[in-house]
Amino acid sequence: MAPRRLLGQILKEFGLIHEGMVQEALSVQREKGGRIGEVLLAMKVVEAADVARALASQAGLPFHDLATTPPQQEAIGKIDLATARAFSVLPVSLQGKVLKVAIADPAGVAMLQDLGFTTGCEIQGVVAEASLITQGLDRYYKEDAGDSKQRMQQLVAELQQVGGKIDLEDKAAMAAAAPVVKLLNYILYQAIRDKASDIHLEPFETDFKIRYRVDGSLFELEAPPPHLAEALIARVKVMSDLDIAETRLPQDGRIELTVGGRSVDLRVSTLPTMYGESTVMRILDRSNVSLSLDNLGLLPPVRAHLRRFIDLPHGIVLVTGPTGSGKTTTLYAMLNEANKEDTKVITVEDPVEYDLEGIIQVPVNEDIGVTYASVLRTILRQDPDVILVGEIRDKETAQTAIEASLTGHLVFSTLHTNDAASAVTRLVDIGIEPFLLTATLQGILAQRLVRRVCSECKVFYEPADDVLRRLGLTATQVLGKKFAYGKGCARCNFTGHKGRMAITEILDVDDGIRELILQGSSTTTLQQAAIEKGLVTLRENGLQAIFDGATTVEEVLRETLTQ
Repeated sequence: MAPRRLLGQILKEFGLIHEGMVQEALSVQREKGGRIGEVLLAMKVVEAADVARALASQAGLPFHDLATTPPQQEAIGKIDLATARAFSVLPVSLQGKVLKVAIADPAGVAMLQDLGFTTGCEIQGVVAEASLITQGLDRYYKEDAGDSKQRMQQLVAELQQVGGKIDLEDKAAMAAAAPVVKLLNYILYQAIRDKASDIHLEPFETDFKIRYRVDGSLFELEAPPPHLAEALIARVKVMSDLDIAETRLPQDGRIELTVGGRSVDLRVSTLPTMYGESTVMRILDRSNVSLSLDNLGLLPPVRAHLRRFIDLPHGIVLVTGPTGSGKTTTLYAMLNEANKEDTKVITVEDPVEYDLEGIIQVPVNEDIGVTYASVLRTILRQDPDVILVGEIRDKETAQTAIEASLTGHLVFSTLHTNDAASAVTRLVDIGIEPFLLTATLQGILAQRLVRRVCSECKVFYEPADDVLRRLGLTATQVLGKKFAYGKGCARCNFTGHKGRMAITEILDVDDGIRELILQGSSTTTLQQAAIEKGLVTLRENGLQAIFDGATTVEEVLRETLTQ
């Protein structure tokens, strides 16, 4: 097979750039990440159309100029809104049974086979500018948020009409049925459009639920009747290359999509239940997660504190909190800042959630003996400067992480505890000697996620006495401060919340704290000593977010305890 031609070399062949520009772009790419085409566009040495032509040449596909040849109306009618939006494809022409479809990223060419199923046409892919595809989708595939429920009902009705014609014994045929494909595409489109983190397909005895999680809260969608749940779940298994005939064992897979010109990963997990397979798709949309400390909504003193941890020469820094509290995102943001030309960063994770440019990432696979501890021991022979251990679960992993920090490495990891001080007690409980902790532990960040108040429908109000009582505040303490909540609008799905932010507490392990650890002091003693030295607790950080009008009283009360 001929080697894949590099995009920079193709643009050179086109006479648009010279070797010096290619080398400059590669240098920027090494430093900041991103694709070479995006870097050249940012340098303003090529146009978007030039990059699209080069991508077409690289993939061996024709280039289609949407600026001079707009889509034909009969072609538009062949692909429904959900499919066009979910896969970011724009039909451009229809000749007999041949449908030409514009895509921005040739890597998404695999999904063209799916379009053949749903349209009944022979699909030919052409490459076009991403911005012109987006403009075309906005023009030809409009939808108001209010139309969503109605469209979902139409798709469910269509599925019910052909329900009798779908052979429920033939799982492959069932998964390929056009109404099933359309309905799943629409569910994916809605979830990705609303920035959901997970999609749940849940079969029950007399019911079938479809729910997705946005900003930590679950929302229910219109669902087809229970007897068609199997068809929808079989479709998910086909897309994620799972065994559709195996329904008795849990399975894990992944689906790669290109949505709006960006790559979205879906991690699929199936779990056999009494009434079918419960299926959860976790949406990993890197563009929806800001891997920068400046964009995490952290207070300036917290950001400065975390940057001090990043600059440490060695030691262990822990991030603690329950599942879904944003620990991995915070660590990734810290690693991104640590990822410089003179620093080698290696991670061991279960699973690797996001690909980080310039960082070596190793997935754990316990089935074949690739455990945290075994990978960590190997990593130490790979000459790293910074190591990320996805999670400290047992004594062996903790011991190896401590050994790594004692030999001059900076180690980041996560731990499941309720606050910063209890991380110390947890490590002692799993068998780590206190003197080893005092020699290696540098700092602990505890965090929670709270929902932000929607900026479009934010309303300020004076808090009532019972609200202040629940927060442990007096009227004097909140004098001149205004509390906020969201009334609910179309932008926030009438929830009053849009997006999330982290509230944090940071425990610096200084000489005083080390002395207390050696003495075997309790969590309460450690916490009290840290507060006396200036630790801002989760509750206090949450109160600051309330006073800034960023979140609500209910959110902070739900996620924090009084100290």
